[in-house]
Order: sequence, then C-alpha cells, then structure tokens
Amino acid sequence: MPNLKAAIVENHHLHGDGPFTEKCHKLLEAAYGAPVLLTHSCTAALEMAAILSGVESGDEVIMPSFTFVSTANAFVLRGAVPVFVDIRANTFNIDEKLLEQAVSPRSRAIVPVHYAGVACDMVSIQAFARKHNLMVIEDAAQAIEATYNGRRLGSFGQLAALSFHQTKNVVCGEGGALVINDENLAERARIIREKGTNRAQFQRGEVSKYEWLDIGSSYLPGDLVAAVLLAQLEQAAEITARRLRLWSLYHEALAGLEAKGVLRRPVIPAGCGHNAHIYHVLLQDAQTRPGIIRRLREDGVCAVSHYVPLHSSPAGRKFGRVASGMGVTDRVAASILRLPLFPDMSEPDVALVVESLERCF
Repeated sequence: MPNLKAAIVENHHLHGDGPFTEKCHKLLEAAYGAPVLLTHSCTAALEMAAILSGVESGDEVIMPSFTFVSTANAFVLRGAVPVFVDIRANTFNIDEKLLEQAVSPRSRAIVPVHYAGVACDMVSIQAFARKHNLMVIEDAAQAIEATYNGRRLGSFGQLAALSFHQTKNVVCGEGGALVINDENLAERARIIREKGTNRAQFQRGEVSKYEWLDIGSSYLPGDLVAAVLLAQLEQAAEITARRLRLWSLYHEALAGLEAKGVLRRPVIPAGCGHNAHIYHVLLQDAQTRPGIIRRLREDGVCAVSHYVPLHSSPAGRKFGRVASGMGVTDRVAASILRLPLFPDMSEPDVALVVESLERCF
C-alpha cells in the first residue's frame, strides 16, 4: 500500500482516465474480451447503457421488479417505461418463461439482473431478444467473476454494467464499469462518458481539438479510485475463492435447518458458476423475519432483508407497468434473510452466525 500511495502522488494525475484507470481497463478488457469503460458507479454505467440503447419516451424496457432502483431509474430518466416481470422461485432471477407476457410493440430492451452473482438463463433470454429484436443489457452489478456455461456474466448482452461499490465483491468505495460487447457502440460510449465530447479522440491525437458532439455526462471516476480498484482487480480470483469457501461453510452448516423445513438454502442451477456475492436463506414463515433479525442482532449478528420490489414502490407504480403476477417476487421480498459474508470473515464467525440462527427456531 505505501508503494501504491507513492505512485499516486508521483503521477500528479488525480482526475479521470489516468494511468491507473488505463491499467484497470486493460485488466477488464482482457477478462471480457471487449472494450470496458470505468465509471463512477454502476448507476452511471446503466445510465450510459440506457442512452446507448436509444430508448425514447414511451418505449418499454423489460426487467425484474426484484432489483435495485438504478436498474429502472436509468431508463425512466430517458422517458422509457420499466415493464416488471416476476422472478424464478429458485434463483430469484427474472423468469424467462414469463417474458412473452411482457413484450409489446414498444419493447426495446430487456435487462436481466444476475441476482447474488447467479446467472439468469441467458440462452432463453438471448433467444427471446433475437425473436423480438430487443437489445440485451446485463445488470451484472453483483456478478464479477461469475459465469454461465463457463462464460463470464457481463459478456452476453450488447452491454453490461458492473459495480465496484463497497458492498460488492471487488470494491473501490464507489465505482462501476460498462462492458461494451457490441463494438459498434464503443465510440459513442466514449463520447457519452466524456460529457458528450470527443475528448478521448483528442487525447489519442486523432483530432486537433475536442468539441461537443452528443448528449452525455461526467461518468469518469477519479484516478485515485481507479488505483484502489486496480489492487482489488488484481486479487479478484483470491477474493472470490475466499468468499466461496465461506459460502460453502454456510451451505453445509444450514442443511439441518433446511431439512427441518424452517428455511430454504440458495439454489445454484447447473451451469452457473456463482461468485458467493450473497448468502441468503428463504424463511418458510415470513412473519418470523422481524423477530429473527432482532434476535440475531442481540447476538451481534447483522442479518438483513433485501429489496422492496419496484412494482410495489411509489415510483414503480408511477413510472412502470406490471406484466405478470408478482407472487414469487412478493413472497421472496417478504421472506428473504441475508447473512453476513465478507472476505475478512473467519470460519468461527460463520459458526457463530449459524449457531445464533439455530437458536431462533
């Protein structure tokens, strides 16, 4: 870390697209086999993707309701309508069997969200998108280092958004990236990211001056942030391995409670190489969750729920529409319990959480 600090100071480059950003780009582009642009957040990457998708007022974008608000906000800002689809009961990902109920003449894109770093059924989703001429934009915020049929999540759609927020597996405080799997979108993405200017071309010596060409905003992270991210990216495989070990300890230790019928452990379908982003359990009786959370906190264990479904939120009711029944989404939102999981967690910590949870039943 002292060497990293010295390098940052010596570079005298604290704003965006400095040497550390360039190194992050190279690492990510080697991993994804496509152009990647760092952004100041995953939200920013999604907003760039919404602009690149070309959606306009009244156009529709299909997505799950069980996701973070940024998934929908990015498109609502462009005047588009989020169309909410129920989720699968096993993975909590968008239910590909319900997609036909959501499509309309105004549909322009679909945004699969890889919940907890477990892949959506991208084979079915891509086939659906081809059939209806829709762009696929992966919300891979939770999916760094995760795969589907051996291929990285974030490499399937024309575009994908990654997150490096403090709560994710690979972090820099606040940060994100846009993966551009359609090369035809790459140059415009660079312009949008640089406030709508061709500054990137100017820096490469391709033009004598840079000017305003398109809509855009300031989506770059500072190079200080990129320096922190670089150190994390270089250890991404080790971080993932550590998280998978902790996840597996939870999974084995909680088999008994699942056998008793009081909760359900996560389900990882064949072909999904998850990244242990979240260890959650689904309680069989939603009414018990507040009491369980309270009991765990008394033992020093911070366990929490997750998203309020977008379709039932005030803004979701105002800006979106529901394409299917939301029974699974509503049940999962009411019953899910996320347990602590972070790389510095010890194996005794996992045992403590499990013991505390067992005392709740």
